[in-house]
Amino acid sequence: MLNQKDPYLLLSVVNMKLRDEADSLDELCKTYDQDPQLLIERLSTIGYHYEEGHNQFVAV
Repeated sequence: MLNQKDPYLLLSVVNMKLRDEADSLDELCKTYDQDPQLLIERLSTIGYHYEEGHNQFVAV
């Protein structure tokens, strides 16, 4: 998942998977063997942060 070159496409895929497949970012990252902190850092470069209450990445 993190090997996606386009961070906006990554954002779209991650938010879709959070909506459809996982109850939390940690659950999603465990399923796909990803480091949640790296995902958070990568999406912060385009101005997004994880909103736990909504279970999605949103613009800052």
